[in-house]
Amino acid sequence: MRYIVLLSLFLVTFGATHGEKKRKTSKIQKKTQIQNPLINYNDFQKIVDTSNVEREKHRLTEDQFLKMMSDPETIILDARSELRYKMLHVKGAVNLPFTEFTEKSLQKVVPNKKTKILIYCNNNFEGSPEAFAAKAPAASLNLSTYTSLKAYGYESIFELGPLLDIKSTKIPFEGNGSSPDEELNHSK
Repeated sequence: MRYIVLLSLFLVTFGATHGEKKRKTSKIQKKTQIQNPLINYNDFQKIVDTSNVEREKHRLTEDQFLKMMSDPETIILDARSELRYKMLHVKGAVNLPFTEFTEKSLQKVVPNKKTKILIYCNNNFEGSPEAFAAKAPAASLNLSTYTSLKAYGYESIFELGPLLDIKSTKIPFEGNGSSPDEELNHSK
């Protein structure tokens, strides 16, 4: 019985101390947060969390992607850099580099937020390391592009799912074939 009383006393004391530390930490975090109304990680996290199931259902096989490409109302969006896009891209794709995403620039490319948008990125293709330089899996451009399009209110986003070899895929490509280094040298 004596041990139970001592154990209970310890737990009450520890709980009060731990709760007090937690409250102090929370107050410190609130004081040290740097405010910026144009950056909202919580909203970003909410989009990631709520889009997870939908995104997985909207990942397409090569054949599904080809079929959707044939719809003239569908927009194929290439969010890679302009240099890589010029070198090689999916035929019919429009380029809007991810770094250029704004409400206005997206509206020029995709005026209707209900339009079907097909996306792909470097990590969908192998066999052309200059045009499609692979990123770390967690840094795949498809992930950022999907999340950003959702943040801007786009409702019908579909993503090429598999990793395909550009030499054997049925997906058609176009571009000038020059490397980014050659492009940079020509623009100087």
